[in-house]
Amino acid sequence: MAVETVAIVGAGMAGLTAALAFARHGITCDIFEQAASLQEVGAGLQLSPNASRVLSKLGVLGDLERLWTEPDEVQLVSGRSLHRLAYVPSGRFARQRWGAPYGVIHRATLQDALLHAVNANPLCTLRLGSKIGSAVRDELAEISGRHHDLIVAADGVWSGIRSAIPKNPEAVFSNSVAWRFMVSKSEAPSWLKPNAVSAFLGPSAHIVAYPLKEKDSFNIVAIASGGNTGNRWNTEASAAQKDLLLRHFRGWHPSIAETLAASEKPTFWPLYQVTPGRWHNGRDLVLIGDAAHAMLPFAAQGAAMAIEDAFILANRVAALPSLAQALSAYETERAGRVAKVRARGEFNRFAYHARGPLKLGRNFVLSMRPPQSLAADLDWLYGFDAE
Repeated sequence: MAVETVAIVGAGMAGLTAALAFARHGITCDIFEQAASLQEVGAGLQLSPNASRVLSKLGVLGDLERLWTEPDEVQLVSGRSLHRLAYVPSGRFARQRWGAPYGVIHRATLQDALLHAVNANPLCTLRLGSKIGSAVRDELAEISGRHHDLIVAADGVWSGIRSAIPKNPEAVFSNSVAWRFMVSKSEAPSWLKPNAVSAFLGPSAHIVAYPLKEKDSFNIVAIASGGNTGNRWNTEASAAQKDLLLRHFRGWHPSIAETLAASEKPTFWPLYQVTPGRWHNGRDLVLIGDAAHAMLPFAAQGAAMAIEDAFILANRVAALPSLAQALSAYETERAGRVAKVRARGEFNRFAYHARGPLKLGRNFVLSMRPPQSLAADLDWLYGFDAE
């Protein structure tokens, strides 16, 4: 095995999963995180079977299953009439068809489960308060006291390490924005279905909603195409940004409009994505997760792709005779799959945000597709076994 020690920059989902994946092969990992503590951030996320299958192999799925919700179905609904357009069964069906569960969970719950597993693994060392600057290798060695054979950049869409790779990807604003907030189950309106992932579709906008059992709440994300912002970060929505939310969803069903108007302190989320580019330098530096390929959330696969990345990278590094071969194989495999997932997300955006005759055509096509047929369209995605 060419690699004995790995430095991972970033202790989010991608970084923590990578540490567990490398440790599974007996490789020592140092995880460097600039934050002094790992705090609860973000909101809900969907873990489709392709991701939960990896988490099962890493021994953390059991902790999640006690806290998450396995929805009975994923449904598409008209945001204006609340008429259901189509659905894909989930729950027991997902386990039977794709061999792994589909769950919805708070992002912090997944991070806590990964963190617990990392802290319990003697091959993993988490180094908080470790901000890495431009002298990456020297700073990593100074903090940890050792040289690392491989550096994994898991530092997100605004990666500070990415620039060290020639022809690297770049973060660009997508001209879409989102608002996130939660509604307690005790105050939830009737349009929120208690055991489903629901996507409410409308012209140039849509809403995704699902229950978070551990928060006793519903997670709601409203996404709209068209918008300009100089803001990079998720922030509490200003009065102007809250007004923008209401304007984008004007004309939707009154019960949805009322919920949006009543939302308290929604998080405003400018949506950035990362362009295609090189993911490694051919020697000792590689990108994973959002640092490599941050994508829009129209396929709900951002977390899943990061988890797949981490697992497959570790497998290739452990199995191939040289690090150069491993990095090349990883990029080739992952870039192709990520491109296909990104294309699916773009198709979803087109379909979700359709208006006029396109909307009528979409609704007709969906009405003709039985749930089993829609599920078959997802076999390539959910049935994928990262190895």
